[in-house]
Amino acid sequence: MSPIERLTRELGRLPGVGAKTALRLAYHLVKGPKENVRRLARALIEVADRIHPCPVCGNYCATAVCSVCEDPRRDQSVICVVEEAFEVGAIERAARFRGLFHVLGGRLSPLDGIGPDDLNIGGLIGRIEDPGASVGEVILATNASVEGEATAVYLEGVLRGYPLRVTRLARGIPVGSDLEYIDGTTIAEALAGRREMEAR
Repeated sequence: MSPIERLTRELGRLPGVGAKTALRLAYHLVKGPKENVRRLARALIEVADRIHPCPVCGNYCATAVCSVCEDPRRDQSVICVVEEAFEVGAIERAARFRGLFHVLGGRLSPLDGIGPDDLNIGGLIGRIEDPGASVGEVILATNASVEGEATAVYLEGVLRGYPLRVTRLARGIPVGSDLEYIDGTTIAEALAGRREMEAR
């Protein structure tokens, strides 16, 4: 197998990258300056050597504990549970949440053989039961897919016995969209989650 074929095969393993895209990417790298390829290779090696899951929340970091967990200014009483580490960044970019995170590392999917023992649920329970912790609310921020909903329902059942609030992210109509183009499920969830209009 040639180096280009090997590179194409490895690129094709990435999510969302098909065979044609992998081939185009491989030739783009070969055609460009060699220093760009070396810089990419160094970045990949650094990720492989230095990045690891935070032992507290499961987010990826290059330090002993991630920057969110070690920040004393964060609200220690609220934990937002997400499926994957990249979703932490999505919530952080909104700049509205100042609590802590917990990464499950996936979602329940019996068809794929992923059950509760395959997720970082034990770590979440450990954080809630920690005598030094003061967790008062857990926000379930799993995705709005069938598996994400099943994961949220399962977690709600597990957490029901603890003296804390278990909340779910609101679902609804995206800002700037027209009702004409919104699916029925989203409209139903938006109606269920409606709230009083505040006086201006």
